[in-house]
Amino acid sequence: MAERRAFAQKISRTVAAEVRKQISGQYGGSPQLLKNLNIGSSVSHHTTVPLTEAVDPVELEDYLITHPITVESRPLRDLLEFPPDDIEVVYTPRECRTLVSAVPEESEMDPHVRDCVRSYTEDWAIVNRKYHRMGTGFNPNTSDKQKERQKGLPKQIFESDEAPDGNSYQDEQDDLKRRSMSIDDTPRGSWACSIFDLKNSLPDALLPNLLDRTPNEEIDHHNEDQRKSSRHKELFALHPAPDEEEPIERLCVPEVPKEHFGQRLLVKCLSLKFEIEIEPIFASLALYDVKEKKKISENFYFDLNSEQMKGMLRPHVPPAAISTLARSAIFSITYPSQDVFLVIKLEKVLQQGDIGECAEPYMIFKESDAAKNKEKLEKLKCQAEQFCQRLGKYRMPFAWTAIHLMNIVSSAGSLERDSTEVEVGTGERKGSWSERRNSSIVGRRSLERTTSGDEACNLTSFRPATLTVTNFFKQEGDRLSDEDLYKFLADMRRPSSVLRRLRPITAQLKIDISPAPENPHYCLTPELLQVKLYPDSRVRPTREILEFPARDVYVPNTTYRNLLYVYPQSLNFANRQGSARNITVKVQFMYGEDPSNAMQVIFGKSSCPEFSKEAYTAVVYHNRSPDFHEEIKIKLPATLTDHHHLLFTFYHVSCQQKQNTPLETPVGYTWIPMLQNGRLKTGQFCLPVSLEKPPQAYSVLSPEVPLPGMKWVDNHKGVFNVEVVAVSSLHTQDPYLDKFFALVHALDEHMFPVRIGDMRIMENNLESELKSSISALNSSQLEPVVRFLHLLLDKLILLVVRPPVIAGQIVNLGQASFEAMASIINRLHKNLDGNQDQHGRNSLLASYIYYVFRLPNTYPNSPSPGPGGLGGSVHYATMARSAVRPASLNLNRSRSLSNSNPDISGTPTSPDDEVRSIIGSKGLDRSNSWVNTGGPKAAPWGSNPSPSAESTQVVSPATDRSCNRMSSHTETSSFLQTLTGRLPTKKLFHEELALQWVVCSGSVREAALQQAWFFFELMVKSMVHHLYFADKLDAPRKNRFPERFMDDVNALVSTIAGDIVSRFQKDTEMVERLNTSLAFFLNDLLSIMDRGFVFGLIKTCYKQVSTKLYSLSNPSNLASLRLDFLRIICSHEHYVTLNLPCSLLTPPASPSPSVSSATSQSSGFSTNVQDQKIANMFELSVPFRQQHYLAGLVLTELAVILDPDAEG
Repeated sequence: MAERRAFAQKISRTVAAEVRKQISGQYGGSPQLLKNLNIGSSVSHHTTVPLTEAVDPVELEDYLITHPITVESRPLRDLLEFPPDDIEVVYTPRECRTLVSAVPEESEMDPHVRDCVRSYTEDWAIVNRKYHRMGTGFNPNTSDKQKERQKGLPKQIFESDEAPDGNSYQDEQDDLKRRSMSIDDTPRGSWACSIFDLKNSLPDALLPNLLDRTPNEEIDHHNEDQRKSSRHKELFALHPAPDEEEPIERLCVPEVPKEHFGQRLLVKCLSLKFEIEIEPIFASLALYDVKEKKKISENFYFDLNSEQMKGMLRPHVPPAAISTLARSAIFSITYPSQDVFLVIKLEKVLQQGDIGECAEPYMIFKESDAAKNKEKLEKLKCQAEQFCQRLGKYRMPFAWTAIHLMNIVSSAGSLERDSTEVEVGTGERKGSWSERRNSSIVGRRSLERTTSGDEACNLTSFRPATLTVTNFFKQEGDRLSDEDLYKFLADMRRPSSVLRRLRPITAQLKIDISPAPENPHYCLTPELLQVKLYPDSRVRPTREILEFPARDVYVPNTTYRNLLYVYPQSLNFANRQGSARNITVKVQFMYGEDPSNAMQVIFGKSSCPEFSKEAYTAVVYHNRSPDFHEEIKIKLPATLTDHHHLLFTFYHVSCQQKQNTPLETPVGYTWIPMLQNGRLKTGQFCLPVSLEKPPQAYSVLSPEVPLPGMKWVDNHKGVFNVEVVAVSSLHTQDPYLDKFFALVHALDEHMFPVRIGDMRIMENNLESELKSSISALNSSQLEPVVRFLHLLLDKLILLVVRPPVIAGQIVNLGQASFEAMASIINRLHKNLDGNQDQHGRNSLLASYIYYVFRLPNTYPNSPSPGPGGLGGSVHYATMARSAVRPASLNLNRSRSLSNSNPDISGTPTSPDDEVRSIIGSKGLDRSNSWVNTGGPKAAPWGSNPSPSAESTQVVSPATDRSCNRMSSHTETSSFLQTLTGRLPTKKLFHEELALQWVVCSGSVREAALQQAWFFFELMVKSMVHHLYFADKLDAPRKNRFPERFMDDVNALVSTIAGDIVSRFQKDTEMVERLNTSLAFFLNDLLSIMDRGFVFGLIKTCYKQVSTKLYSLSNPSNLASLRLDFLRIICSHEHYVTLNLPCSLLTPPASPSPSVSSATSQSSGFSTNVQDQKIANMFELSVPFRQQHYLAGLVLTELAVILDPDAEG
């Protein structure tokens, strides 16, 4: 072996493994280290707590009071105390897409409408942990952040980017460079192309002062400035984050609730031209799904007629509103598929003759033969003018065609050339379309929308296409129904299409189809509201077309929408006496029986006013049993009465001009009342038709009722089929939800009796009906539950904190409401499993808690706390619990509970006895005063309410109106005071929620455990809001919450930890969710509660897990759960502060081991250490684990894992 060199001889050859072994043997456990350091008996009592058990934490709040911080330096102080602005409650105005908010026009609104409008317009109530981004649970590199960082970055262009297009040309250039060695043959390329370029190139600009003597410091300073100029402030963050599993401690901020859109498609109608131009033609577009047999969009009406053609209708058409002149529309498709068709329907002015006769000239005359057929064309035009003058307000079906949307999208996406002819449709049709690149479309819809479908059905990234449709099918008068249309569309996809045998109408319709831009200008919503940005109101707009999704869409309502669509389908006048052949139906929306009561709420079609009082169906010539294909769109009033109804008047239209013959003759009447027992009436109807005008007060009755003295078509049989569809964020259209909301609002307004369906609910049976309606919410359809989710949860929470007083009895609905909430959130979890994050949190529920939930005002008709609702105090009027907690609260879940109060065992002998027992049972300290929370009397947005308001009770005007009503929610104090001489106490939502969770059992408890995260997050936000409105965010933490609530939290955490320990092998997935939910809950509590108390909760969990852990043969799963639990808690942004970094364990001037001693061959820790405090810094002593509590738990886990067999 070669002799070692001199410098190498001084290097220690002790390897790391030997050092670890030596130290482990000498200081393997806390007792051994204490022994080696000759520590006296003064600390020997601490050795009784082994590493496998959690020590008692220090009383952190008391410690901070008795050891005030003496450090003046601000950066160091930030490590020693929580910032004063750690928690903030922010009220953020919700973003409005439109220039004007969508709200009802009526000033008087019923309670349900008022609640809905408030729900759709009030600000978001957000609780922020201001410094949360400093914890490990915060992810700085979200996709949105990356996009934000990349905005404004210049595009880098390299030589390869500037290479000429065309592979052949480039290959020739490369070959030429390889062969060329002469200056004449070498083209000017990059500097590396050839040395000869140096001789021909222009000189670079001279560098001034290059040879001047300059101090090094100045050069360095100049270079540093050069480097910093134009440098991106987050340069390294621009690199995309590596693909890794999301850390368990990260919780994503939920998406802001917003209006749902599917994949959006922009359709521009450019031109419509026939072989002959003799009369105006009216067109409409709509989307149909053949597989689902459903129309999936409303109609878009457009007018491509020339001014000359429009002039023919001038006597019948008032001046057109700009909104009806749109020629482009944005369609939304949530479920794109291969079965979606874009259907174009054409109509013309009614004239004498059936559809075939009227379409004949369009099929036989050619534009090329115009000169030859001039006389015939003039005659046709003259006839058309006459019909336009006389029958201009009536239409007749004319022609239709369809475009298989996904064929266009897939073809456009795969094309490589700029223009290609592709056949549209099937069979031998000669339809063609040309596709061109449209570089003006810069916006592209993101793929983050809630859509589904095949990847091939992606509507967000195909190349814009221009279609030229050349063939239309003549509309068959006896095949106008949707069922016939679905058969035609299905047939179009077959190779042997029946349609190819039909004689087409030749025309040219040019349409642009492209992905819709992200923020199109000059856009109108389906309610004709202007969408931001809308720079000029005189510009022809683009219309957003309302989608009717092929399947249910589970998105909560966030905007006010109240539309009604009426679809007359068919009429059978075969058995009607008299002449009635050219039949049209006039549709009106009435608020009374008088003809002048027609409301101007029917949307116009194209080139007409925005709204009208009536709409007419197209006429099928000489048909006594016509089908109809109209869609009549109505803007529903926000508040409906029993007199609102749809009136259908049937007319025979005289196409031939005869003397003494009126243009239209009424031949029948029928109607649909809009409300039935308070509920909106929608669906399919087969109505009888009256031959006479309906009598007075007919609107409150159904036409099925045989009114005396009236004559009916076909002996009062149903002869008119019509469908009524509502798209409304006011009307639930679910009987169970309707009943629940009706009863809750009846309590608010004290309106009895309440009509629910065929029932009349009186005050004496209201309690049982209310409880049954709450339990019946589980029977409601999921789609309306999700649509009204925010309002539904708000009302259930309100019933928890504000129990009604019915017929002199306080009815505690906390238990029923808690059960209903648990059931609803579990339904959402099971049915919407695609809407969950990595922790199993449903995004809809997470959004509700984060943005929507706020403490409810306990007075009816008063706004909630927060901006716009700070004018009244926040009052809580629920039942008091007994001052003494039941000893069996955690264990005995089967005891008999009172109907009104879970704390009262047994059944009271009478309602009066129950009230007395509630009010005066267990002492006066917490149970004998009606106390409010001290909400602000008046405060500006975002400001802290005044603490002086705490003892002031402010009654809203709404309460004044109901002070004499026994069954109001709020004015129970005087009654109870008279009855018992005492007043009931308050109940805060988080307190009631904790109590109900602790005392629940059976399936309800199981449902709550399944979605524990929801109730934990709800509880935390309620606690923060309470502190904010009571002005206690700056109060000492020990005084923030009452002892009884902390007892409940302790019991809750203890029982849930027990569930984790007992069920981790059986219900693995559920226990993982429960474990992380509990950890995040405790992490949140560290920011708002007594931190020593929260440390005690952590110890409780640890103790239960440890007891089980070391009795298992294979404890890896449970140990993994405990590590996840610890990791989440230690991700808190104030982790260092929570560990008391400057506690007494740290010496005032602590010498650190020198580098030489640390690397010496003797030992990692010098046995010469004499100072006790320094010794404690290097061991997991009991004082260390107590005062640096979270760090002690982490290091203890590490010590046990590294040396599981060590002593202790």
